[in-house]
Amino acid sequence: MAQAMFRKRVVPTDHPAFASLPVQHFAVGPAGERIAAHVSGRLTIGRAPLVCVAGYQRNMSDYSDFLGLFQRNYSEDWPAVLVDFKGRGRSSDRANKAAHISTVDAHDLWQVCGALGIESAIFLGQGYGGQVVMALAAQQPMLIAGVILIDAGPVSDPRGLVRLRNNLSDLDGLRSAAGLRAMFRRMLAAGYPGIPDATLDVLAARTHYLDKRGRVKTLFDPHLIKMLESFEHDDVLVAQWPLFHALDGVPLMLMRTQLTDQLRRETFEEMLRRRRDAEGYIIEGQASPALLSTNDDVEPIADFVRQTLKRKRSAA
Repeated sequence: MAQAMFRKRVVPTDHPAFASLPVQHFAVGPAGERIAAHVSGRLTIGRAPLVCVAGYQRNMSDYSDFLGLFQRNYSEDWPAVLVDFKGRGRSSDRANKAAHISTVDAHDLWQVCGALGIESAIFLGQGYGGQVVMALAAQQPMLIAGVILIDAGPVSDPRGLVRLRNNLSDLDGLRSAAGLRAMFRRMLAAGYPGIPDATLDVLAARTHYLDKRGRVKTLFDPHLIKMLESFEHDDVLVAQWPLFHALDGVPLMLMRTQLTDQLRRETFEEMLRRRRDAEGYIIEGQASPALLSTNDDVEPIADFVRQTLKRKRSAA
């Protein structure tokens, strides 16, 4: 059973979720381990890109709609970099499963930035990706020109972790496209009321696919599910406020989806209280991950990037 659990993960080369996001791979860490990154726009010296990372088991395809909208709102050729953490999307899995922690992922992200020649960037992180960005700010503060956190903070809501674990476990064993669609639609409907089924199907295809034998497969390392086994609904997790305060002095935008169960409202409000200079937004009618598929949701991010880089140039 252990061998089946950790069998080499295969990502289909023609998977629709990745069709518009070609990647290059960077050797990072132990031999054979690589990280996938997609670069859009003109990445040159002196241009601080927007670097985007996704949630716990998710990957860069969550930014498929966002990417085009951001560049139309900001600049068609402004550089944006999408990165998959190890064990997600088209990055390789970790041989050492114990290294699936935010501080190690932050170090990997720093190495990818170095390989791309990025000396300073604005980082956008959803959920777990935002926690990695906070860890990166603690490790490499000079790299951080600004930060956008979506449903991310110094502590995750254990209820969201339990729901995620249970949902992912329920998907195991499905053996048909119809079954996968039906299950995902039931899971996602409450978090995205009024969203067409076709959009929910696209969201599902960003983390799962059917192999040639009709079996449901994950686009992430299944060990990530196992790591959630210890959480219970009533757990009280210790807030890592020092990591949040690693962003002190950094331009900051805080966003929360209205229906998320990953970041409690009181935690979000405390973050805004501690950083009164931060911009705060609620994305209405959505849960995690944020779809970022409309101008109403993307324009504030583009404006934040514009103002952050304007201040950075004025201070130079």
